[in-house]
Amino acid sequence: MKITLFGTQPYDKESFERIRDAYGFDICYHRSHLNANNVALAKGSDAVCIFVNDTADAETIRQLADLDVKLIALRCAGFNNVDLKAAARYGIPVVRVPAYSPHAVAEHAVALMLSLNRKVHRAYWRTRDGNFSLHGLLGFDMYGKTAGIVGTGKIARELIRILKGFGMEVLANDLYPDQEYAAEAGIAYVSLDELYSRSDIISLHCPLTDQTRYMIGDVAISHMKPGVILINTGRGQLIHTEALIDGLKEKKIGAAGLDVYEEEAAYFYEDTSDRIMDDDVLARLLSFNNVIVTSHQGFFTREALDNIAHTTMQNISDFADHRKLVNEVRAEPENAVAE
Repeated sequence: MKITLFGTQPYDKESFERIRDAYGFDICYHRSHLNANNVALAKGSDAVCIFVNDTADAETIRQLADLDVKLIALRCAGFNNVDLKAAARYGIPVVRVPAYSPHAVAEHAVALMLSLNRKVHRAYWRTRDGNFSLHGLLGFDMYGKTAGIVGTGKIARELIRILKGFGMEVLANDLYPDQEYAAEAGIAYVSLDELYSRSDIISLHCPLTDQTRYMIGDVAISHMKPGVILINTGRGQLIHTEALIDGLKEKKIGAAGLDVYEEEAAYFYEDTSDRIMDDDVLARLLSFNNVIVTSHQGFFTREALDNIAHTTMQNISDFADHRKLVNEVRAEPENAVAE
């Protein structure tokens, strides 16, 4: 079985090459991201393997079907970049990696919280320049503060476990509250308005759907506690970036840690340091000393990369051997995007 990997980075190739012989697949690697203009690269392939910045819209899927591609395998959890209805129409199953390492993303969210709270990023640059002043580096004890967690999937539950270890009170919001879990974890499900108004730190871990797109906008920010730290390691479009910038300028938001950005495809995973940034919104975000933007690296641990490769190859193997596709995603409203 031949597989074409799009959007391949060196670390992707290393992970897949380590286990390729165990599955016996013929793998072709391409650095370019899949889109309607380069589908021809998949010619002769039985499956394409894509990541978050690849585009599998209706036209791309139509062309994949014309090339007799039989499977779309995502090596990530989210699938908002795939037109699931088009895939179903052309009879191409879509599989994903629903859980590669919830520890990796949760720990990255905590790293952003701690860095922003204790101004570690600012202190790092100061001391390198011989400035050991403490002015402007004041933080607060995490102990006794309140964290608001939006979405309580696997990543969020790992984050909650860590934050409870700091001695924080945790408020949560989920479309489908799990009261049994809440009792076990010692958290409380509350409305979004209450979560916004009471939380010192808010971290987003909910799915991206039509209902959650731009859920953090002017109205939501107006309900937040002044000085709140906002963390997003989920999907960029959960936050309306211009509203976030206004909130930062007005000092309503004390700091923001973003591992995702709504227009990240043009920049993330690439070295663009030798050219002028033409995204004015991203450039404005990067100008704030109380904002940390990381390049969608929350998943980026050795353990997670190995899990991604193994699960992706197993998904393809299951398809090749006509076994049940346990990680298949379909065009159902509640599955518009996964965490």
